[in-house]
Amino acid sequence: MDSTQEVELQIPVAVKESSRIQMLEDDTNQQQQQQLSRFSKHYGWWFRICVYITFLLVGQSAATLLGRFYYDKGGNSKWMATFVQSAGFPILIPLLFLLKSSKIVSSSSSEKPSKSYLSLLYVFFGLLLAGNNLMYSYGLLYLPVSTYSLICASQLAFNVLFSFVLNAQKFTALILNSVVIVTISASLLAVHSESDTSSTKLSVGKYVIGFVCTVAASATYALYLSLLELTFKRVIKSESFDTILKMIIYPSFVATCACVVGLYASGEWRNLTAEMNGFQKGEISYLMTLIWTAVLWQIGSVGLLGLIFEVSSLFSNVISTLALPVVPVLAVIFFHDKMDGEKVIALLLALWGFLSYIYQNYLDDYKAKSSKSDVENTS
Repeated sequence: MDSTQEVELQIPVAVKESSRIQMLEDDTNQQQQQQLSRFSKHYGWWFRICVYITFLLVGQSAATLLGRFYYDKGGNSKWMATFVQSAGFPILIPLLFLLKSSKIVSSSSSEKPSKSYLSLLYVFFGLLLAGNNLMYSYGLLYLPVSTYSLICASQLAFNVLFSFVLNAQKFTALILNSVVIVTISASLLAVHSESDTSSTKLSVGKYVIGFVCTVAASATYALYLSLLELTFKRVIKSESFDTILKMIIYPSFVATCACVVGLYASGEWRNLTAEMNGFQKGEISYLMTLIWTAVLWQIGSVGLLGLIFEVSSLFSNVISTLALPVVPVLAVIFFHDKMDGEKVIALLLALWGFLSYIYQNYLDDYKAKSSKSDVENTS
């Protein structure tokens, strides 16, 4: 009788022990699946980041070189050079339909802006983009590629300033160091302009115009990105991929229309046929230069908006400065630009400022991951 009762008592204990083991196994499997999912998402995210960075660097560097090639081989229309920077937007339209369901943040509970308000935003950003591209065209016309690219480093300083004012970006010692160093780098090129003006046979006046336009374009570009991020967060309150594409395509359409108006208003359209016939590499080369310049700028835009999609507008602008050391080297190879001592020093300073900024982003990312890990361990 006693043995029978002992067996009866052991059965529930065995069942409970088996259930506990099964629960532990289920928890272990669930944790492994969660870890595998986080691992997959983490490396998938880094893969997309690498692709977007490649698009931005390749598109920006190659488009800048082709723009210089256009001017060197007989092209002289500033409005045409401005036109091709935005006219390639139709190649992005298929992405608008293929990837419209991909989202970052969904804010269905918030009130969406009206179509008329969005239209005003598209027009504003489009006109801002057209003016920015025109100033870049003046800079590329009157400056060597190497000088033009290194002056564009000032957009990083402007981006930090606008991000602090508009996007609540916090200043640190490394960011401040980056701003000061990159500003000194751009200023060094302005002070030592004699070698550039003599090598390119440009007057000092045209060099100054090119320098001022390039700096102003860098500031406008930084303002454009900061306002774009602010619009996503405060106005549209949605960062779905199709929303970002619309914010690129529609302003580019407005910018293209503005360039067409400028092309006819300035009278430059009358010289396009003669310009094409007189192009040193031939008419086909003239057309292919313009077409591929437009395509490459849009490839760069895909990388730019992809980084905005995955990270932020500030990070995308930081990565765009990575092309600065590449373009002057390619310009020396393909266009025989002179790489004198001042440019070498300016290049090293720009690299120093860039690496300082990248290291600050690394520290911020590491701090965010550590905080998240502490919260998970506590819970």
